[in-house]
Amino acid sequence: MAITRSQLEAAVEALALALRFDRPADTVLRDFFGARRALGSRDRAFIAEAVYGVLRRKRTVDYLAQGGGARRMLLACLARVGGMSIRELAAVTTQDEQSWLTGVKAQPLEDLPLALRAELPDWIVERLRTHHSEADIAALARGLNEPAPLDLRVNMLLASREAVQQALAVDAVVAEPTPFSPVGLRVKGRPAINRHPLFLEGAVEVQDEGSQLLGFLLAPTRHDLVVDFCAGSGGKSLMLGALMHSHGRIYAFDVSAARLNRLKPRLKRSGLSNITPQPIRNENDIRVKRLAGKIDRVLVDAPCSGLGTLRRNPDLKWRQSPRSVEELKLKQAAILRAAAGLVKPSGRLVYATCSLLAEENEEIVEAFLAERGDFGKLHCGELLTRQGIALDTGEFLRLLPHLHGTDGFFAAALQRNHGTNPLSAGPRGA
Repeated sequence: MAITRSQLEAAVEALALALRFDRPADTVLRDFFGARRALGSRDRAFIAEAVYGVLRRKRTVDYLAQGGGARRMLLACLARVGGMSIRELAAVTTQDEQSWLTGVKAQPLEDLPLALRAELPDWIVERLRTHHSEADIAALARGLNEPAPLDLRVNMLLASREAVQQALAVDAVVAEPTPFSPVGLRVKGRPAINRHPLFLEGAVEVQDEGSQLLGFLLAPTRHDLVVDFCAGSGGKSLMLGALMHSHGRIYAFDVSAARLNRLKPRLKRSGLSNITPQPIRNENDIRVKRLAGKIDRVLVDAPCSGLGTLRRNPDLKWRQSPRSVEELKLKQAAILRAAAGLVKPSGRLVYATCSLLAEENEEIVEAFLAERGDFGKLHCGELLTRQGIALDTGEFLRLLPHLHGTDGFFAAALQRNHGTNPLSAGPRGA
């Protein structure tokens, strides 16, 4: 597709804003498009693809552009990563830029250091090396640098997966069952699902297959009391409510009332009546403490670095830092401790993140278990097998895009031993 000069200039302007890394890239683009209503759909699609393309391949683009700023970064990305020819770019570039792009296309990249080839900051690669080989990191990076597919979760209260698949096909939307989740569909392309009747009527929600699997790990029953401790805008709460056939009760806790408010229209569409959104001040809120030792199932989808979602949010790898991860680890440990206090004897707690780093995952869980002798691990592979899901990554659930086609997810399933008081249980050996 030919690029116009106005498209290139707008994309350079949007990219310069995104490269400040002071806000999420999707927020930058939303505000950018909101201020420029005259942009057509093709303009917007090109600008968004260009900005995300540079953010995904920023290390290569930085290397090629040699400090040339947003315009040269974008041109280098279009020519070298996007494969556009000098002739295709001639109408929007100067003679000097065309000469420079000729050199860019000839620049060898095969022998660059691993971090550059992986398009990751050095500090992330250093942490991954602790548990992964160089070949594994390179394979993981290739998966993270591919755009994510569009996954849907079918609301089984309102429709079957087969019926939804057939209804989508009538509207020329191609969708196939997800490999692991029995309620998931993977859509080909980028149709406007949020305007489709199935979405507007609550029969489907957009949800990555990896996120769907967390619900099957928790496996709530019809009569359970459930807490979604970091509910956000409620995607996992809605899934849990459907698994419970709208029976029992789910408390959707979050410290952001604004995020919980986004659950309200989704809840109305879903037909569920067993979810209670509840804003809390922090993990020690009195509304949390009142439920101590009373909850059958607790899900903690903890705030994290989000490095498992780089297919969707490539800017995260440039906005996170070792310092931010250290701050997140303190928050994760505090939230897990508080959530554990809710679990009744023989109850289940699932701790999950969309991080790739062991320090946010296994290390948080192992430190918690060292403190709390009244909890033990359940085997995630065995739990999923009981749900009819043939996926066994070991005692922990570890999902990776290049292996499973999902975002990067980690989860641990824990059970509180019968007959212990959550308020009196102390460190092991105490």
